[in-house]
Amino acid sequence: MSRIVMKSPIVKRSVIIDGHKTSLSLEDEFWQGLKMIAAGRRMPIARLVHQIDRERQHRNLSLAIRLFVLGHYRSQVQAKREMLQPALDTCHRDTGCA
Repeated sequence: MSRIVMKSPIVKRSVIIDGHKTSLSLEDEFWQGLKMIAAGRRMPIARLVHQIDRERQHRNLSLAIRLFVLGHYRSQVQAKREMLQPALDTCHRDTGCA
């Protein structure tokens, strides 16, 4: 009988916060998102994780990071929506665009 071994989507990574090695368990998508956010802010991932750690309202740091990444990208979508809304309103009002 053959046994299929599935790779866990969650990967453990280590980050140093305040001189202490901390372990994070994150899906690669969240890790990549965190890296992109840190790069956009021109800061090391460890410093961004430290900021999230200081401001978190959840006991679990990995959860706080997931929520931070999700919130970051949600706010980007909302900002684009708000930027495009006047054009969409004009389109619907003036020409009945679909």
